[in-house]
Amino acid sequence: MSTSATASVSTHILDTSAGRPAQGVAVQLSARGGRAAHWQALGGSATDADGRCKDLPALPEGTTHVRLDFAVEPYFEKKQADAQQDAPANRDSGAGVFFPEVAITFAVVPGEHYHVPLLLNPFGYSVYRGS
Repeated sequence: MSTSATASVSTHILDTSAGRPAQGVAVQLSARGGRAAHWQALGGSATDADGRCKDLPALPEGTTHVRLDFAVEPYFEKKQADAQQDAPANRDSGAGVFFPEVAITFAVVPGEHYHVPLLLNPFGYSVYRGS
């Protein structure tokens, strides 16, 4: 929850290739107080069955920039393995995951809440400031 001295952040992931939430994606939250400051890792969470991280750590007072790091490679590897098991004749060429991780950095101001959804598919992604 944000206060007048801090901002707050939430996120969720939708796998647009499946039209479903992406469950089990690890998300790390980092913050810094100014462009020249060093990033401080605050901790993380993993997406639930609805693709949401409901327990991201609070931001420290003075935060001006936030980074969300999404570890999407294990999610896609599991998805590929499940698909190969279901339909071995349709196996991929083994090219691997195109985007193994997604890092989103954005500016924040105290007292505001920032919901930053990730729309994800194997060959692209998009983010926006939600509500």
